[in-house]
Amino acid sequence: MSAPEWAAEHEVGAEQAAALIAARFPELAGLAVTPLATGWDNTVHLVGEEWVFRFPRRAIALPLLAHETAVLPRLAGRLPLPVPCPEFVGEPAGGYPWPYWGARLVPGVELADSGLPDPQRVAAAADLGAFLRTLHDPALAVAVAAAVVLPVDPMRRGDAAVRAPMARERLDRLAAQGTWQPDPAVHALLDAAEPLGWPDGSPVLVHGDLHQRHLLLDGSGRASGVIDWGDVCLADPALDLSLAYGGFTGAARTALLDAYGPVPAEREARARVLAVFLSATLAEYAHGDGRPALLRESLAGISRAAR
Repeated sequence: MSAPEWAAEHEVGAEQAAALIAARFPELAGLAVTPLATGWDNTVHLVGEEWVFRFPRRAIALPLLAHETAVLPRLAGRLPLPVPCPEFVGEPAGGYPWPYWGARLVPGVELADSGLPDPQRVAAAADLGAFLRTLHDPALAVAVAAAVVLPVDPMRRGDAAVRAPMARERLDRLAAQGTWQPDPAVHALLDAAEPLGWPDGSPVLVHGDLHQRHLLLDGSGRASGVIDWGDVCLADPALDLSLAYGGFTGAARTALLDAYGPVPAEREARARVLAVFLSATLAEYAHGDGRPALLRESLAGISRAAR
């Protein structure tokens, strides 16, 4: 059996992370190092109570880490929600072949793990809408692009002609393994949007991979931060608006879009297609990695995207 897409090429455990951090940053030596989160591309450790360190697990994540390191400090204080800001940048050492970074902890629980029912997501959705309105301001893209060279939608996530077929492939695998019950509304959405192809218009600065794992909530259900910026790029706003359709529905989605502003019909369609793709991708990962809460949220995201 072949290894899953997210299989690590280098997995940094807490002991190795502590050794790397202590050798490179003596001021942090002696702080407790505990695993915090794992994703497709990175392993994250909590260092003490204030810091998080992010170690790539796969070589494909290296340019993404470089984009984060360059862009995130330029976003600090310019957005209405906290984002990580790398303050420690480590180099290959101690048997670990890649750079890594450390930033102050952005507290919160992933939307995917929150278990928050859809009707109780209104406040978080409104917070996210205001955040995206600021992030997508063309002036911010100009300011960042003046200092950092960013690609334009390098994975073609805004191209419905690319993402709709990819979404169908993942949905077919989920259905074959009995994880997902095929939904005619989802397939109708993909069929209708696929001819739209590549979006027109000037690209803006986008998070690029904004799904249910990357929005954090506090204990009251408000948004507390946006994490994992490795796919930051210039692209159509649909890339980030996908979470409006995969993560929210009903009054919550209305609150998000009220805070964000009008979304043209074709942009909405592209965002919905990407929401299906991302939710299906998360569902495959959650099923394969044994994450039941994430699986429930991801399957719900597929359904939300079509409604």
